[in-house]
Amino acid sequence: MHALPSRVLPLVPSQRCGRPADGGDRRAPRVKAAGTPVATRGWALIVDDEPHVAELLRETLAAEGFTPVIAGDGLAALRRAREHSPDVIVLDIGLPGIDGLEVCRTLRKETQAPIIVVSARGGEIDRVVGLEVGADDYVSKPFSPRELVARIRAVLRRSGGAPVQPAKRRTIGDVSVDADRREVTVNGKLVRLKPREFDLLWLFARNEGRVFTRDQLIEAVWGFDFEGDPRTVDVHVRRIRRALRDPAEGSRYLHTVHGLGYKFSFADEAS
Repeated sequence: MHALPSRVLPLVPSQRCGRPADGGDRRAPRVKAAGTPVATRGWALIVDDEPHVAELLRETLAAEGFTPVIAGDGLAALRRAREHSPDVIVLDIGLPGIDGLEVCRTLRKETQAPIIVVSARGGEIDRVVGLEVGADDYVSKPFSPRELVARIRAVLRRSGGAPVQPAKRRTIGDVSVDADRREVTVNGKLVRLKPREFDLLWLFARNEGRVFTRDQLIEAVWGFDFEGDPRTVDVHVRRIRRALRDPAEGSRYLHTVHGLGYKFSFADEAS
């Protein structure tokens, strides 16, 4: 497990995430992560039933190099944790259905990943209970993304992770993906991709060899509030293949894993 880099998102002090227990302002600022160079740091499980908060957390953690996956209730959180084996968990304890503290207790039995509990209940007793059931840290709503990132870094340092620099460029076979410039080249020749196609390819490139389902790709690239046709993933994959001149049959890069989804890896024709 790696620690997060020293960079934090630019954020004005007034930006806060979540709502206080007294029902304050529900609006949350949006931190745009598109085009930010990131490193592969594994999965981040975000558990929050407020879509605007979950989306802000998704963008924040994606900018820090994680591949986010979102759950809106306790049952979904346990299911996704078992599917993805997350490297860090951000858990709101005010969940519908299974109480967040019970979710935390169950997760702690099943994973050693750091758990950051967030809650509108910020009293000392609530903090103590959260820590006693297995949380590594406790953040009261409203909070800033900057504070959350700092706390994640701290728990990763305590767990023994070592800092690494963000990976701005990945080269796989003849394909190079530059996250800083948002450029893709094949054999040194620039190819054009639309923004969402680039985001999808960058996710694949920084997770070389990892199989993604459609749902995972939608959550990581389109976001929590996507309500379109899941087959839009297939359309974007076809466009990426066309741009890379990588046919579906005999693909050298973007491979279909039948019954599961897609993965990106280099298959040398001579091998």
